[in-house]
Parts: sequence; C-alpha cells; structure tokens
Amino acid sequence: MYNAILVLHFIGLASVVGGFLVQMRSADKGVNPAMLHGALTQLVTGLLLVGLPEMGAVVPYEGWESWDHGKIAVKLVLTLVITVLAFVGRKKPLPQKGFWAAIGALSIINVIIAVFW
Repeated sequence: MYNAILVLHFIGLASVVGGFLVQMRSADKGVNPAMLHGALTQLVTGLLLVGLPEMGAVVPYEGWESWDHGKIAVKLVLTLVITVLAFVGRKKPLPQKGFWAAIGALSIINVIIAVFW
C-alpha cells in the first residue's frame, strides 16, 4: 500500500513539473489543469506518506524509525504554497507568468530538498 501511494506521489510531481515544462516556449504561460491536479495529488499523498508511518500503520522501509520533521515541515509549507498558487492561478486570465514561474520553481526546489536534505 505504501509503495502505491509513493507512486501516486511521483505521478503528482510529474504532473506539476510536466505542466510547467510543457509551457516553456508558450507565450501564454499559465496554470494548467495538470499543475492544479498534480499539486492536489502531491499534497494528499504527501500527507499519507508521512501520516501512515507516524501512526504505525505501515513501515516505509526496513530500519525506518521516524522522519526528519523539519524537512517534512518545509516540504509541506512549499506544497501548500504551490497548491494555493495553482488554485488562485486557475481563476486568473492568461497569461499568468508569475503563477506559472512560482509553481515551477517551488516544485523544483521541493524536489531538491527531497533529494539532497
């Protein structure tokens, strides 16, 4: 079950970053449905990925004891900001270069934090 949630989390990431990258050459950059749905998927699956092991419902990998709560807090805040930007951006007329750029940059920063912290 845990690995299935992790796969969905990665699909959400691919949706957000893919929605960002596909518009790199577009004049009318903006928040597309892939970015919004990916952000929501990331938020929900991220909460499950942290919450289920903390409740003792699953063990994410052998030898796991607990998460780095500082890292999780930073990633949660970034994901909440990305999700809010996606919701607000979807309601604005094109172009939405600021929303588009912020969502893309924060998503990539979130990946960097996940890998290197």
